[in-house]
Amino acid sequence: MSTQNLLLSLAAMSMLAGSACGRGSSGRTVIQNKGSDTLVNVAQAWAEEYAKVDPNTVIAVTGGGSGTGISAMINGTVDIANSSRKMKDEEIALAKKNGVDPVEHIVGYDALAVFVHKDNPLRELTIAQLASIYGEGGGVDKWSDLGITVPGCSSDEIVLVSRQNNSGTYAYFRSAVLGKEVEYKLGSRDMHGSKDVVDLVEKTPCAIGYSGLAYATDEIVMPCVKKDDAAPCIAPTIATASDESYPIARPLLMYTSGKPSGALEKYLNWVLSDTGQCIMKDKGYAPVNAVSCG
Repeated sequence: MSTQNLLLSLAAMSMLAGSACGRGSSGRTVIQNKGSDTLVNVAQAWAEEYAKVDPNTVIAVTGGGSGTGISAMINGTVDIANSSRKMKDEEIALAKKNGVDPVEHIVGYDALAVFVHKDNPLRELTIAQLASIYGEGGGVDKWSDLGITVPGCSSDEIVLVSRQNNSGTYAYFRSAVLGKEVEYKLGSRDMHGSKDVVDLVEKTPCAIGYSGLAYATDEIVMPCVKKDDAAPCIAPTIATASDESYPIARPLLMYTSGKPSGALEKYLNWVLSDTGQCIMKDKGYAPVNAVSCG
């Protein structure tokens, strides 16, 4: 986080402890925004840039995972919940029971990429292979099961790197790859954030992980993914996330309680403007609409 954005976030927290879209002691409007670690970097960039557009509105951004943000919205302590998955039926029911009417806003698209170590020769995977690697009862536990040898991985063991279960990325990967009835294999290394996934894969030749495309580095490889053996293998890119040709593409979401109005509506309109969407693209995600960015 930049120094300016850190100061904004600290100022916001000191001015307002509960739900935002209220007035702090300085008279500025504070919008509390919490949730998805996939979205946190772009949300912080939006907050920093929006401070130049409307100095009287502070966007206080925190991560913690999609489930954390959604729970905070249900409890009425945030104005915007960032999420990399759709709300569950039981979350919607609980929200309505609490007098909260969740409204979904699609703010971009992401390719949920698979990461392996840069020395790993793996270059393509099918959804079925991924399910066999990550799913309980799946028969792929060693790299040799896929017909490859990984330099530096003398054990041949596939080290599974995953996310914690409050993560929208965790939930979306399970739904899209494993199916809702299949549990993850035990023994995975469950990381708090997307950056942590990439950091571990970079340092571990035996590892495989998954997370948002925007967290990719030059020190990892992202295999293309096939829906099935007969399908083309599609690389995770901004373009393939946008047109949803990549098999594990997903929408990125913001939830509000009811239809936004006032300062909140103005901010969300700006997020969806060319300026906001060009920031989304610059951070490695696909914008909602085609935009021309300088």
